[in-house]
Amino acid sequence: MTSLVQAFSKSLAMTVLSEIGDKTFFAAAILAMRHPRKLVLLGCLAALIVMTILSAVVGWAAPNLISRKWTHHITTVLFFGFGLWSLWDGYMEDGEAEELAEVEAKLDADWKANPGTVKGGNKTDDDSKKERRPFLTQFFSPIFLKAFSITFFGEWGDKSQLATIGLAADENPFGVVLGGILGQALCTTAAVLGGKSLACQISEKIVALSGGVLFIVFGIQSLLSTVES
Repeated sequence: MTSLVQAFSKSLAMTVLSEIGDKTFFAAAILAMRHPRKLVLLGCLAALIVMTILSAVVGWAAPNLISRKWTHHITTVLFFGFGLWSLWDGYMEDGEAEELAEVEAKLDADWKANPGTVKGGNKTDDDSKKERRPFLTQFFSPIFLKAFSITFFGEWGDKSQLATIGLAADENPFGVVLGGILGQALCTTAAVLGGKSLACQISEKIVALSGGVLFIVFGIQSLLSTVES
């Protein structure tokens, strides 16, 4: 039970600090401004849940392919590496919302290439208010699929995904999944409901520095457990 709670708390803290101010966070906020929030939230959450489960499965399987001793050492190195990476990002951050501007520019370019997308999104919003479609059909909505694909491929190979794999290899994978899903749900819901106004108020510098400190703490804890054993 202790290992489950520890894995859950570590995963929750790591996910929240990794996802707030992340590209997928800003993408969810911007998408929610131009499309029905419900579909955007469902699409983003579905992608993040799938990604979290896949990452945890890979981490859980790793000790079966490599000895647990080596996976523990690799995880320790990853925590220190991600910590230094995040601290460097925070140190180099000039305080402006560069991540938000970058994501917004990419989405704007996509909408300009498909000029009917935004208008279609508004029309879908009006139609969704006028008629209630069966729940399952929403998963085939272009907006749901767009939110899912942007989020899924935005997270693929991301620092948070690799950290989840490392955490699941060293901790209780079930606790890692539960903590990761809850953290993703909290961040994505805040992004969708808060929109760009919330995203603009987030200090990427503080988030990066806080995440870096957290990863370093995880690394030290993992290193101490190695010494004790």
